[in-house]
Parts: sequence; C-alpha cells; structure tokens
Amino acid sequence: MPTSRRRPLVVGIVNATPDSFFDGGKHSDPIAHAERLIEEGADWIDVGGESTRPGAAQIDVEEECRRVLPIIHAIGQRTIVSIDTSKAQVAARAIAAGARVINDVTGLSDPEMAAVTADAEATVVMHMRGSPETMRGLTDYANVVAEVRDWLVERAAQALSKQVWIDPGIGFAKTASQSLALLAATPTLTATGLPVLVGASRKSFIGQTLDISDPEGRLSGSLAAAAAAWSGGADALRVHDVRETRELLDLLYAIDDARQEEPYSIP
Repeated sequence: MPTSRRRPLVVGIVNATPDSFFDGGKHSDPIAHAERLIEEGADWIDVGGESTRPGAAQIDVEEECRRVLPIIHAIGQRTIVSIDTSKAQVAARAIAAGARVINDVTGLSDPEMAAVTADAEATVVMHMRGSPETMRGLTDYANVVAEVRDWLVERAAQALSKQVWIDPGIGFAKTASQSLALLAATPTLTATGLPVLVGASRKSFIGQTLDISDPEGRLSGSLAAAAAAWSGGADALRVHDVRETRELLDLLYAIDDARQEEPYSIP
C-alpha cells in the first residue's frame, strides 16, 4: 500500500539581492529564475530583496520594494508567492502586489507586522536573535531546542493569518552544532501542532560540518539536511535546488512505498 504521508512542499528561493550568501547577484534575471524554479516543480516561490547573511546591512523600504515587487507582479498569478522580509511596509506592499504569504525572518519583530499578517493567507514566523549584523554574537542558549520552540509558539500566536507556520531559523544566531540539534529536533517542532518550514539549503553549518567553505559545494549536504527534515515530519523545505530536492523526495517516497508493499523478512 503506497504511503499516505503528506509530501512536504518545496519552496524555491529567489533572492533579488546582490549580496546573499549563495546566490547574491548570481541570477541577472530573477523573474526568469523564478519561472525556472516553477518549471522544476516548486510549490511556492519565496522572494527576498534584502540579504540576511551574517554581517549584512539593512536596506531601506523603497529599495527592497524596487527589487521584489516586479517579481511578485510577474509570477503571483502562476503560483504561491511569499515575501521574505522583516519590514511591515514591505510585506503590506508585497501582499497588495500578489504575494499570499509573509515569511518574516525576524518573527514579527516589527511592531506593525502582526497587523499586516491579517491580509495574508499564511505567515511564516522564523526564529532569529538580533539582526544579520549582530546575530553571530547571540548564540548563548541553555537549551536551544526548547528555547527556539517556545519562542516560536509565543510569536506565532501574534500572527493573524488563517494559517501560521514556524521556522527554527537554522543558521540564524545559531552555531553549527545548534543548527544540527534543531534539524534533529524537527519532530519536537511538529509536535506543537503548527506546520514547520525548514530552511537549511547551502548554509554554513553544512560547510562547517563537512569542511566545505564554498556554498557551491554544499548540494549533497543540503539534500542530506532535506532528507533529515523530511524524516522529522517537516511540512515544507525552503531550498535553492528545486529539481534535486524533488528528485530526493520522489526517491524517499518510492522507498517508503516499496517498504510497505514488499515487507522483507530474514530467512
């Protein structure tokens, strides 16, 4: 009998930024890149206009909107689009342009963001301490899994969307070992009853664990992280590599189906 387990959504990353850690400035035409990810099987597209890599400086609302609104206008009728931002003004304008989901990387830290979430179909609340400029020095936790879980549940309660997701913020104010612990604890997050999005793609904890400094070499590690998140029950995977992630999931589900259809016994 084929598995009845729900397949996690594959969220394709489109960064309209010159300085994101992996693909900043890599795609000269972000609209074409978004369309390519849709063709590769992305269930929704996450559009960001401000880098959140460690050390990145903030940009103003107008510049962020200049980067993201044309993409949202272009693809908003074709697929689910989320706006990856920490600014309520950007989120509001993105929703007006056709985005359906707010992906707030600072967990509703903008005091105006909770009100804006009422106009979105869904909100993703991500855990983060400080800002990209300061988060490297904010990794002191007594129990990273418990603290992140409790913070997410508290912040998620402030969102007014019909559906609220949580994201542990792997790599954001977390060491490599803390990121691994959160990835391993995906079942603890799903036990909250809130849908869980995991974004581990190409991140530095993979490079530190596997000794791969260049994000270009972290595809295999990203797929391993996606498999671990899937195994833990994640509801969505935010990735740079849509086609490869879908192929990974196809094989995992094929293995699951084979396990159920052909139970093996040792003679």
